[in-house]
Amino acid sequence: MQRARVDHGVVSGTFSLDGQTFDVDNNVWVVGDDTECVVIDAPHDVDAILAIVGDRRVTAIVCTHAHDDHVRVAPALRERTGAPILLHPAELPLWELTHGPGTTWDKDLSDGDRVEVAGIGLTVLHTPGHAPGAVCLYAPELGCVFTGDTLFQGGPGATGRSYSDGDLIVTSIRAKLFPLPGGTVVHTGHGPDTTIAAEHAALGS
Repeated sequence: MQRARVDHGVVSGTFSLDGQTFDVDNNVWVVGDDTECVVIDAPHDVDAILAIVGDRRVTAIVCTHAHDDHVRVAPALRERTGAPILLHPAELPLWELTHGPGTTWDKDLSDGDRVEVAGIGLTVLHTPGHAPGAVCLYAPELGCVFTGDTLFQGGPGATGRSYSDGDLIVTSIRAKLFPLPGGTVVHTGHGPDTTIAAEHAALGS
């Protein structure tokens, strides 16, 4: 029997918000088996994402939040794969900054939803703070959580820009992520992996 796995790549581009633009490297996470997969976030380069996917069927494009470096090529990836885009509805203002009002996603994400792929489930954890509709995706069968820009090696994601809240992101992390098993691997939106235990120790209770 095929087993679900995590495949990873890094793509480069820019992040723009509040009139400033920065060069960024984004992690792309693809979860599935040899037949089907979901893509977590759609930054910068459709061909680079599809190189990670290979010949598998993409069943969903799951966006952790709608900053442009995470959703910029989501519509183009949808067109290439036929997969629906999933996003929390509170991300509408940020989505429209990138795509305008004429393009939308296909299915709303809510706290507690499960995205099924390759015989496992990714549980949606709504973790506002970095963005109002930011979500993390917990895969207990794989022992990992995909945190987007909510939690990194070294602490919470940035909250110094529009639509962010520094107190709220810490509350979200403590309420939704720190209860996960300490050995859970944290796959982030940028940079290296960490663990729940390491970040819990660093941030405290």
